[in-house]
Amino acid sequence: MKNNLEKRIILKMLIQFTISCAIMLIILFWIYFSFKVLLQSGNSLAWTIFNILDDKIGIHTCYTILGLIISLGFFLLLNYKKIRYFVQINQIVWEIADGNFTQRIPVQSKEGQLGELASGINRIVDKLKHAQELELQAEQSKSELFTNVSHDLRTPLTSIIGYLRLIGQDRYKDEVELRYYTDIAYEKSRRLERMVNDLFEYTQMSYGKNILNRTVIDMHALIGQLVADFTFQLSEAGMEIRLSNQTGKAVILADGEKMMRALENLISNAMKYSKSGKYIDVSVTQRADQVIVQLKNYGPKIPASDLPHIFERFYRAEKSRSEQTGGSGLGLAIVKSIIEAHEGSITVSSCVQETVFEIRLPLNRFN
Repeated sequence: MKNNLEKRIILKMLIQFTISCAIMLIILFWIYFSFKVLLQSGNSLAWTIFNILDDKIGIHTCYTILGLIISLGFFLLLNYKKIRYFVQINQIVWEIADGNFTQRIPVQSKEGQLGELASGINRIVDKLKHAQELELQAEQSKSELFTNVSHDLRTPLTSIIGYLRLIGQDRYKDEVELRYYTDIAYEKSRRLERMVNDLFEYTQMSYGKNILNRTVIDMHALIGQLVADFTFQLSEAGMEIRLSNQTGKAVILADGEKMMRALENLISNAMKYSKSGKYIDVSVTQRADQVIVQLKNYGPKIPASDLPHIFERFYRAEKSRSEQTGGSGLGLAIVKSIIEAHEGSITVSSCVQETVFEIRLPLNRFN
């Protein structure tokens, strides 16, 4: 492409140079014959000019200089619009270099390569502006992350310090109250630990610092193992997971540990907020080139205003209940990060009867 562009530019310049030379020769011949006619007619002014030019620089030199001036003049005339356009491009480029990314170079298609150059510069500026906006968003996102983390960590930490202070000052009635204080401090410490772990995992996934160790995984087997791991917690909560569509294989190429973590978060979330529903239904289906995992619970409906934000970090649809269950506000954000890292997608829908989380993952075609 580079060679073709060079050839086009050189060819165009040669054509313009040829045209300029041709016009120069025509004008020179016209001047020569017109001047010759005047000399032959005995025109005194013509003879005076001829003698001066011949004595000072020579008539042949004079014709040479005149020819160069005419050629250059016509060459500049042919490229006048391009020169003006180039000056305009240069001025705008300097403004862009000073950080004014609102400037755009008008693209003039008639100007050929300069028009293509202007279009290319505009694309570069658009990408720079987009990168600048992403950087600003990233900085804002980090600032919000630190603010939210500080707020969410402060609550359990304040409780821990408070109860430990009571114990340290012997401000308890008996051993029963002492045990009560230590149990609360321990539970708050565990919550703090979960929040820190969730935050660590979320930042790893979100900022691309976590490498996926992909292996061939059968989603039926993975979910079967997950249900077995949750047997005790489900029994304690008085709930049950019902599996469906467990025939055949639904094979993906994924990080088993991360995928297990995502599904654990979804089941834990369902257990926290849908105990009244008693059941969690999980199904795995294969359609075309995708494996689809659906997880249904039968708790209260998630308000429509909350659905678009449900996967945002630190977003809590029911703030009071989240405080009681010790949620970090990062569980579903971690799920989304893990699924998207596997080139998949996750959506949620909710009505009075049920809430459905649906995961779509690319099928492993090479299995």
